Amino acid sequence: MATSPVAEVSLSSATIRRNADLENRLAELEVELAVWKQAHATAIEGADREAKALKGRLASLNSQVASMETFMSQSLLVLCVIDGDACIFNDLLLRQGHEGGRQAAQQLTRAVADYLTNEDVHVLGRLSFWVTIYFNKAILASVLERHNLCSPEQLDAFIMGFSQSSPRFVLVDVGYGKDATFTKITEYLQTYLRFPQTQRIFFAGGQENTYASTIAALQNDGLLGKVAFLEACRASPNYAQKHRLPILTVDTLFINQRLSPPLRTPPPLNMNGLSPTLTSGGLPTPHSPPSMSASATGRLVDPTLVNSPPPCNEFYLMSCTKGGACKYSHDYILTPDQLATLAANAKKAPCNFLKNGLQCPYGERCCWGHVCPNGPKCFHLSKGKCWFKGGSCQNVR
Repeated sequence: MATSPVAEVSLSSATIRRNADLENRLAELEVELAVWKQAHATAIEGADREAKALKGRLASLNSQVASMETFMSQSLLVLCVIDGDACIFNDLLLRQGHEGGRQAAQQLTRAVADYLTNEDVHVLGRLSFWVTIYFNKAILASVLERHNLCSPEQLDAFIMGFSQSSPRFVLVDVGYGKDATFTKITEYLQTYLRFPQTQRIFFAGGQENTYASTIAALQNDGLLGKVAFLEACRASPNYAQKHRLPILTVDTLFINQRLSPPLRTPPPLNMNGLSPTLTSGGLPTPHSPPSMSASATGRLVDPTLVNSPPPCNEFYLMSCTKGGACKYSHDYILTPDQLATLAANAKKAPCNFLKNGLQCPYGERCCWGHVCPNGPKCFHLSKGKCWFKGGSCQNVR
């Protein structure tokens, strides 16, 4: 049966439309496929970035774990700092000398250990217990002898016994100087309370409010959480109770009173007419006639007498590095006027660094002269022999 021309045209048109639809659909599918491919690539890229980020975080955590293991392997610190001028050990212990010092160290260690046990302190590492006592030995020896608590020889033996009871027990003689003990203990607290290894600091500062400003500053810095107060008794309210901080009471370790220092005030030290003289090291120091020297026991020297050896300029005005080898005295108690006189006389003698053509490392803090006191009218300058080198004469007007 033959197909009519009209039917053939209709079939052909339908086929063309069908092919066009299929082509359109194919194009849509290709676009959709491209979108999915792009999404897949983006997802893979994101997964790679996340994997790298996770790997970095893992490395950081591993590093933190290693640091924690190192920290745990170190000894954590339990410290005790004592103002030895305000907190005086029991006279029954002091009179026993060396053995009393060892007993005092043992009592202190036992009291701190019991406190930490009762406080249920949990730490991840080992504990290392350190004791530091700051005091003025000469003044303390005089006070103890004046109150008939012990002799200077017994005090020396007590200090040795306490120190030798542990390599971590240190007694520091701060020497003369107003607030010397206070300054060192304040700096000690400010420094060690910031150490992450420090678990607890037991602080014995006496019953008075000497350290009230220090405690207030530590509270403002948020550092008091590690502090416990070490006291002889709870008889009087103090800054420990005021700030509601823990207190460790040791009834038999310290005497329960504040002893007054020697009552006599030294009269003015005769420093008139002192002329600078050179030491064997080339550094000048005031010269005075010979007289009674400080005793070997560290007792106070009577400044009413002519003084020999003379006071050490560097000890009183800067810091003396010669220690016990210094041939000048560190044992006088000088008033502000005496210190001013000593400083004025020291400035008349040239700095040893300056004299040898070197730059002084102490700068303005140096107690010796950097400028000739006679200025351009210096007699020695006209002869070319002025000790003040480097144009320090010419620059003075």
